[in-house]
Amino acid sequence: MMRVAICAPSTPFTREDAARVVQLAATEFPDIALDFHDQCFAVHGHFAGPDEARLAAFLECANDPAFDAVWFVRGGYGANRIAADALPRLGEAARGKTYLGYSDGGTLLGALYLAGIGRQVHAPMPTDIRRTSGEAAVRRTLGWLGGDRTGEEPSLDGRIPAAAFNLMTLAMLSGTPLMPDLAGHVVMVEEVAEYHYAVDRLLFHVAHALAAQGAAGLRLGRVSDIPVNDRPFGAEPEDMARHWCAKAGLSWLGRADIGHDIDNRIVPFGLAPCA
Repeated sequence: MMRVAICAPSTPFTREDAARVVQLAATEFPDIALDFHDQCFAVHGHFAGPDEARLAAFLECANDPAFDAVWFVRGGYGANRIAADALPRLGEAARGKTYLGYSDGGTLLGALYLAGIGRQVHAPMPTDIRRTSGEAAVRRTLGWLGGDRTGEEPSLDGRIPAAAFNLMTLAMLSGTPLMPDLAGHVVMVEEVAEYHYAVDRLLFHVAHALAAQGAAGLRLGRVSDIPVNDRPFGAEPEDMARHWCAKAGLSWLGRADIGHDIDNRIVPFGLAPCA
């Protein structure tokens, strides 16, 4: 039996939605036991509890040898407020775990990858069950935890290390002590709910930061729910990505099958075995 601890480094979840995820897992993945930490349901302004509570819950889940994996319940904002304090307090049990999430959870994934603690995986989260037909996304992660690799991003080939991030999250990591070394990596990015001009600005920053690190190249996932500005920008996200890759001297590698949606595919950080 695989045991998975679920905590909320960023924003809160509801008990009703947690019950739906637990029921899905119990019915379709009986060899995976999910344990939602009570902190997932705490509310403190924007956050799932104050920084100290979110930090304590993450450390409790990560340092408990009874769990095989830690799954972030949802994104939003807040993981950066606890990540630096978490790293030096992670013990030996934390090093053997798999950590899964995306969006703001990428902050912790990146910091853990930098520190060489555990295995990091860009993957759908419990919150995705709220989307229309979102059960498919939750199943993808549960299936991966059970050994099914068909949900991985199709460009992964096991020869070049990869990583995947929300574009805003990666841009905010760049230049901080939490930024992982992505030299030689294929880096996949996706974005949601940002204006076209903001996406262009983020790609400018990220492309140059990745080029400076010596990344192998950039793949662009889906950029969705773009707000309507008072004037058209005049370029689509792929055009922007190609432009800034060329300007920065970073290889443009094409599209990636990731995004803030139910089709979001799984990207293990580093080298993933071929399916």
